[in-house]
Amino acid sequence: MAPALACTVVAVLLISTPSASRQSAPAASATPAVPLNQKRTGLASYMAKTLEGRKTASGQIYDGRQLVAAHPTYPMGTVLRVTNLTNGRAVEVTVVDRSARGPKRPIVDLSRAAAERLGMIEAGVVKVTTEVIGRSR
Repeated sequence: MAPALACTVVAVLLISTPSASRQSAPAASATPAVPLNQKRTGLASYMAKTLEGRKTASGQIYDGRQLVAAHPTYPMGTVLRVTNLTNGRAVEVTVVDRSARGPKRPIVDLSRAAAERLGMIEAGVVKVTTEVIGRSR
């Protein structure tokens, strides 16, 4: 069989195979699932005032009065319960932005409002546990 004919036969077989037409590619906007109750422990910091009014990775405008956070990997809209391990205070935040990742980087960056609720403004960085509790959208 000539190479051009062989390619044509393979293409026709792929197009006409019933299973090929039933399979659909995942939607481009599909968000990977994050297991509920997934917990991580590490450091938390809070976002600088200079970010106020800027667009976040989710497209939302950053407002430090909202209970939001930046995380390196969780999908936008993931709701986290963040607990300050020093004083036991907890707050629920929604991931709206990306933060830097790395072994010496905080596992979450919080809005000023969230940091205030956790009692971490003076310390700046505290040890926390994050727990995935849902999705906002």
